[in-house]
Amino acid sequence: MTDGNISDNSRRIAKNTVLLYFRMFLLMVVGLITSRVVLRALGQEDFGIYGAVAGVVTLFTVFTGSMSAAISRFITYELGREEEGTDLRKVFSTAVSIQLVLSAIIALLAEPIGLWWLQNKMVLPPERLEAARWVLHFSLISLVIQLVSVPYNADIIARERMDAFAWISIFEGLGKLAVAYCIAVSPVDKLVLYAALLALVSLLTRLAYGIFCRRTFPEARYNWKLDRKLFGRMFSFAGWNFIGSGSGILRDQGGNQLLNLFFGPVANASWLLASQVNGTVQKFVTSFTTAINPQITKSYASGDRDYMMSLVFKGSRMSVYLLLLVVCPVFFNARFLVDLWLGADAVPPDAVTFIRLILLYLMVESISYTMVTAMLATGDIRNYQILVGGLQLLNVPVAWLCLKLGAPAQCIYWVAIGVACCCLAARLHMLKGMIGLPVDRFLREVLLNEVRVVLLSMFFGWFLSRLLPLDSWWGFLVHVFGSLTFTGLTVWMAGFSREERTQWKQRILRRHD
Repeated sequence: MTDGNISDNSRRIAKNTVLLYFRMFLLMVVGLITSRVVLRALGQEDFGIYGAVAGVVTLFTVFTGSMSAAISRFITYELGREEEGTDLRKVFSTAVSIQLVLSAIIALLAEPIGLWWLQNKMVLPPERLEAARWVLHFSLISLVIQLVSVPYNADIIARERMDAFAWISIFEGLGKLAVAYCIAVSPVDKLVLYAALLALVSLLTRLAYGIFCRRTFPEARYNWKLDRKLFGRMFSFAGWNFIGSGSGILRDQGGNQLLNLFFGPVANASWLLASQVNGTVQKFVTSFTTAINPQITKSYASGDRDYMMSLVFKGSRMSVYLLLLVVCPVFFNARFLVDLWLGADAVPPDAVTFIRLILLYLMVESISYTMVTAMLATGDIRNYQILVGGLQLLNVPVAWLCLKLGAPAQCIYWVAIGVACCCLAARLHMLKGMIGLPVDRFLREVLLNEVRVVLLSMFFGWFLSRLLPLDSWWGFLVHVFGSLTFTGLTVWMAGFSREERTQWKQRILRRHD
């Protein structure tokens, strides 16, 4: 790749990152307001019931998550080969056909199995069983709509049209906020209405994606005819990726169901709030990786392995550093922030502990985001998924055993953190053979820097928390300012190399000229 192309790609990544961060900040504010309104409108018990029942439906995405990754990979890969004609149209149409078939299968499976689980296994108040059934029905409708949207969403990201992706996501977030205020004043069953209106928002979002893609991208014209060879390749890829994506879904939603079985719906409310915080904080990283991931796949498809490796290294470090800027102040001020967010009287018992632990888990996982993208780009993922996906499958049985032996609810997160560390080691081992990842160099230039920056920043955050009253506004503001300043300086001095600091200085000076 020429210097000019690298420069153009860097500018595109920077522009898309800015757009996605604008989306993230707006959605973060909207999401926090929405969660507060919904929790107060539903109450802790109904809020937990929604999280547990919707989680049952989400469990069935274990069969579809791998295909979603396959669709994204194949569309992006075709664009990287610069063959935007027939092949790309075939990929898109085949992807839509596959999602339609899978959606029908999921609907036929999830409805009877979900009802059986709800009525025979879940811990729910008897008087809320009927409402829970309706939540199951509407959550299933939402899931089917989202599955059909996957090829359109993947096409937008692969073509790096982050402006459209950002605006449609903002539309969806504002729709969910409107739903929250609707149920707050509704005279009918708020839990049922909440699930129904969320299904409506999913439908409107799906229409927005479809209309934009049809008007903008020539390949987004659905044709029912299937390319059998392509169909087989996509299913082969998805089949092996099923282990990894499925194990991730089982880890999250399996833990959710274990909490319901051992501790009841109030524990599910804590889990749901922690998951929402996780999703909000994770956007600080995914806004960056969503912009950089297409370039990783395209550079692999074009044979430019050096550029791909540089993106993997830089992407891993930047993911951790960006996340740390948020995690450090949130971790130590979690109680103050949650009380401010929800009101001290509305916070479920384990919510603060769950939030802190899920942030630690997210820090470990963020190291691997760009490595996973590079792995998927190869298409040869069987051995990787058997090893790494197999390790991830240990989450639920190990957590179940710990809970059975009397461990507290938060053990599901400690188990997840331990398994995530094992998976990181397995990824490094596998990617050495798959893409020629120089493990020694990665440990030295990436992981060592990340660990050093994280430990220094978290220690400073802990030190400040011992000095300041974190239950007051002035203590909170001083802690946040001090944490951000120290973390920023630590990233600059210990996280970047001398060459990178010089490059950043030159870029800043050029912009001021």
